[in-house]
Amino acid sequence: MHDIWNPWHGCVKCSEGCEHCYMYFLDKQRDKDGSEIYKTKAGFKYPLSRFRNGEYKIKSGERIRVCMTSDFFLKEADQWRNEAWDIMRSRADVIFYLLTKRPERVKDCLPMDWGNGWDNIFFNVTAENQRRADERIPILLDLPFKHKGIMCAPFIGPVSVRKYLESGQIEQVTCGGENYDGARPCNFDWVLNLRQECADNNVSFCFIETGTKFIKDKKLYTIPDKQVQSLMAYKSGVSFRGKEWHYDLYDEWGYPIPEEKRFVPHFREHCNTCGSRMICAGCSDCGRCEK
Repeated sequence: MHDIWNPWHGCVKCSEGCEHCYMYFLDKQRDKDGSEIYKTKAGFKYPLSRFRNGEYKIKSGERIRVCMTSDFFLKEADQWRNEAWDIMRSRADVIFYLLTKRPERVKDCLPMDWGNGWDNIFFNVTAENQRRADERIPILLDLPFKHKGIMCAPFIGPVSVRKYLESGQIEQVTCGGENYDGARPCNFDWVLNLRQECADNNVSFCFIETGTKFIKDKKLYTIPDKQVQSLMAYKSGVSFRGKEWHYDLYDEWGYPIPEEKRFVPHFREHCNTCGSRMICAGCSDCGRCEK
C-alpha cells in the first residue's frame, strides 16, 4: 500500500492487544517468524523515493502510516531510529502517523532538535482496553507532540477516554475489532459509548471495521471478510468528524506549503462505503480493482 512505510519488520509482544497479532499471523502464513526483527532493505528509504523526473513518489501533504508491521519505539530498533527520524525531518512536507504500545520509551527516543515537536508527526498510542488506556494515555498527554491520537484496536474491552479528551490535546480516536486466529469479540455498545465521548468533545471518531467477531444487540456475528467488516462499520453511521486540525508543512527549502498545493486523495466508487475512508490516504491506482 502506498500509504505505509515499514522501516523495520518484526516485533515483541508486550500486552493483551498483541496476543493475536495480525503481523505474526500473516508472517506465519508465509512460513516466517514475526518475532524476527530486521531493518527493511528496499523499504527503509521509501519516503525519499522519486520518479525518473525527480518528483517524490509520496506527495506533499500525504499521510504515511509508519511501522505497521512493528512498533516505531521498539527497543530492538534503537539502532535504526535516528536514521528514520532523519528521513521524516527531510520530508517535512509529509505527515507521518506513528503508533505505539510503548509510550514510556518515547521521551528517550526523540531526536535532539525535537523541541516542542515537529508539526508533520501525528503520534498515537494503542488503547485496546481500559487498563492500557489508563496506562498509556496519561503518558501521551505529557509528551511533546503537536498532534495526538488514540487507537482502540484491537478493541477487546470497553474503553472510556472522556477525561483524556477533555484535555483538548486529542485530535482523533480510531477503533476496530480484531481479526485472524483467536479473534476476540468487539461489542457495538463499546463503539457507541466511545463515539459519544468523542462527539461530546468535538473529537473526530472513526470506526474502521467490526472485526471477525462482532456483538450487536447481544447477538454474536462472525464476519471473516474484512471488506464486509469495513462495510458494516460504514453502514453503522457512527464515524464522526470533529474539530479540524491544521498541519504546518514545509518544502525542502523550508518554505510553507499552502493548502492548495497539498496532496488531495482520490477514491474509487467502492471506497464510498469503506469504514476507513475518513482516515485513508486514497487510491494508489495500483490496478488491482480491475483484475
